[in-house]
Amino acid sequence: MGATDNNSDHVTPAKGRGWNTFLLFICLSVTVGTTIPVGYFIGVLNAPAELIKRWCEDILASEYDTIVSSSQLDILWTSIVSIYLIGGICGSCFSALCSDKYGRKGCLMISGAILVVCGMLFTWCRAAKSLEMLMVGRFLGGIASALIFTAQPMYLLELAPSELSGSVGVFTCIGVTGGILLAQVVTLSQLLGNENLWPYALSFYTLLVLVSLLPMWWFPESPRWLYLHKGDSAGSELALRRIRGQGAEEEVQRELLEMKATLEAQAQASSKDSSLCQVLGDRELFLPLLLVCSFQATQQLSGINAIFFYSLSILTQAGFSPEAATWLNLGIGGFNLCTSLLGPLLVHKFPRRPLMMLSCAVCALSLLAMSIGLYFLESSGSTVLTYFCAAFILIFILGFQIGLGPIAYFIGSELLEDSPRPVAMSMGSLFSWIGNFLVGMCFPLLQSVWSSFAFMPCMCVCIYCLLLTWRYLPETRGREPKDVKPLMSHGLLSKLD
Repeated sequence: MGATDNNSDHVTPAKGRGWNTFLLFICLSVTVGTTIPVGYFIGVLNAPAELIKRWCEDILASEYDTIVSSSQLDILWTSIVSIYLIGGICGSCFSALCSDKYGRKGCLMISGAILVVCGMLFTWCRAAKSLEMLMVGRFLGGIASALIFTAQPMYLLELAPSELSGSVGVFTCIGVTGGILLAQVVTLSQLLGNENLWPYALSFYTLLVLVSLLPMWWFPESPRWLYLHKGDSAGSELALRRIRGQGAEEEVQRELLEMKATLEAQAQASSKDSSLCQVLGDRELFLPLLLVCSFQATQQLSGINAIFFYSLSILTQAGFSPEAATWLNLGIGGFNLCTSLLGPLLVHKFPRRPLMMLSCAVCALSLLAMSIGLYFLESSGSTVLTYFCAAFILIFILGFQIGLGPIAYFIGSELLEDSPRPVAMSMGSLFSWIGNFLVGMCFPLLQSVWSSFAFMPCMCVCIYCLLLTWRYLPETRGREPKDVKPLMSHGLLSKLD
């Protein structure tokens, strides 16, 4: 009794190898206070866009004595939307340093404090008649989000036993999709998405952050960070005992011995703290870095954010009335969240490689089918084609959530050992934000030039990720990073077997 399969997340709790109440509480609390607000930032400006545009126009006229044209107003609005992404790019440049210096939990606490400041700026920007407060709040929110994307997956993965790496890794994706749906609900005109309450709609997420910050003070820091970065073996042991619970003494000692061996190996390699230059200069790390950055970039460039940034316009273009498009958009957000909940089950039951390849293939085919449907819909106006396009949006979301959505967030922690991991996660986050920025800035231009075929570049990116996964991604399920590393040590000449 108690023997477990090395590839299974379902293990005996008494031996510390599976879920327990405290670990689940940490995962839920951290998700509520970090990645749900990130998803909220992504989705909150969609519905109240016209209200905020009118407010901006009024402020420019009354406070700055400036009358702007509609095109100038569109440029200002694009700046308000994209400055969040610029903040994310800037934050990614120092998120690895922050997570190494202050710890995984410490980095999340810092990001939580920044998010609270952003909420205060949003709440009072209209009363202060300040466009600057709105812009600064969006920029700081991007910095906080970048810190979260780097630290949150590492924190949960370093708290959990290796058998649960996939299961805890999907909490990042679940939080983001849940935040998008929450933003869609809160910004309904019947709730806070109206002319009087839109500042409170922008800052509503602050309640989640405040509720989460209180228990986070009590949560332990990452045992691996304490042991490998701070040299605090006693603190690491205490944290492990809290997380694993009673009856897991054998497991605690085994993990401590593993960390000791890792620390000794790092000391022999003179790489206890891998800097950015050291990681980039290590040829053995080229392929895992390429995989991490490509997966994060593909996640954004696949078209998922184009759908959620411009879902209302896409649905109205497909023939739905504005009111029907609003409710259908909310339904798509709910479907997105429900499919993201499949993540823990899928990564527990199936290997990473086939999930990623299936995900990329489904996304590419559904984007092609949706583009063809929109093309013929423009000329025919067929009701059948209208629902055909909506159905392929749902198929695309399903395909995204079975692989690209969850795996891209945590694959870096399964491919890389402790020393280069923060830098790799930070670089992956940087490519993610760059991809997000490119979608936000370029997709409207592609729509105006290519119309229904604006998703073709996204389809090509999905095909690239499919080929990259097929050729170079080693299976990481049930393996430690040290066992995966030799399979990628020869760069693009590496072989999977």
